[in-house]
Formats: sequence, C-alpha cells, structure tokens
Amino acid sequence: MSSVYLKVYISEKQRHHGVLLYEWLLNEAQRMGVNGGSVFRSIAGFGRHGQMQDVSFFELAGELPVQVEFVLDKTLADKFLGVLRKQKLNLFYICYPVESGFL
Repeated sequence: MSSVYLKVYISEKQRHHGVLLYEWLLNEAQRMGVNGGSVFRSIAGFGRHGQMQDVSFFELAGELPVQVEFVLDKTLADKFLGVLRKQKLNLFYICYPVESGFL
C-alpha cells in the first residue's frame, strides 16, 4: 500500500487548548479517521533555536523533543496538515512516501 510517513516534532510540555499537544494531535488524528499514531520522547536533542536538551538536566524537565508519528494515505495527511495550519500551530514536520502493509 502506498502511504506517507508524517512526523511532527514538538516539546513534551507544549499545550494546545489546555491539553498536551501530543495528546491533542493524537485525538485530532483519530477523530479524522487516521488508523494509528505514536508518540516518542527523545532522550536528547536540539531544535531550530539551537538549545541542547538532555534528559540528565533536571531544570529542562518537560522541554525534551517529542515525535508524534503517523503512517497514512497522502490525501488524509494533507487534510490533517490543513487542520494543523488552521489551528496556527508553530510546528516542524516531515512527510515522505513509504510502503506499508500487513503480513
């Protein structure tokens, strides 16, 4: 099956409408009919602001990068990204074609 891999990078404590953003993204994707999604917390990283984040720095608790990932068809991915644009979320994402299926 021809699909796309959509990955959104956020901060683990980032919120939208009072809800953790990764939870909001998962709920919105599910509401739109996406068949699944996952959230992965990083142990270290840096983003466009250049500040290094590391799980060992206590004062950075809640600031680590989080990846929210979906595999879905291109039409649904475009629709989902359109919803995110309308919400005026400041997000970095990647989207590329993948082969997916069940065995």
